[in-house]
Amino acid sequence: MSAKSRRLDKFDDLVKELEEAIMEDARQIFTEKTIEEAYNPKNVGEIDNPDGAARITGPCGDTMQIHLKLDGDVIVDCKFMTDGCGPTIACGSVITELVKGRTVEEASKISEKDILDVLGGLPEEHLHCPVLAVNTLKAAIKELKKKL
Repeated sequence: MSAKSRRLDKFDDLVKELEEAIMEDARQIFTEKTIEEAYNPKNVGEIDNPDGAARITGPCGDTMQIHLKLDGDVIVDCKFMTDGCGPTIACGSVITELVKGRTVEEASKISEKDILDVLGGLPEEHLHCPVLAVNTLKAAIKELKKKL
């Protein structure tokens, strides 16, 4: 094995150790569901010609965008994008799943508590994340109602 290969192997081992340490720290703070949603979010992206869309920047500086697609009064697709932290990503993923298949009226009643219930809670310093997701959803619903 060459010296370069040995250095790369050591580097790969170091990266793996760091990843494991980061995940262990995350498990001390967040639920497994939050970690899963943050690392494997659902419905990331944009919808071409959405029926409703909104983009909001929260007080911490995270921005979230939500796109909605309707069939009649039922939300059939929902996508999000964010530049935020892991908990913000998790909240965006969860809210998109919560609204699919619901009427606009039902979706407008989704609350921060609904997201927190799915995630199993968040530390106090991250409670602004579900607020951002709900506020962005409500803004997207407001936008689509202007078109109806």
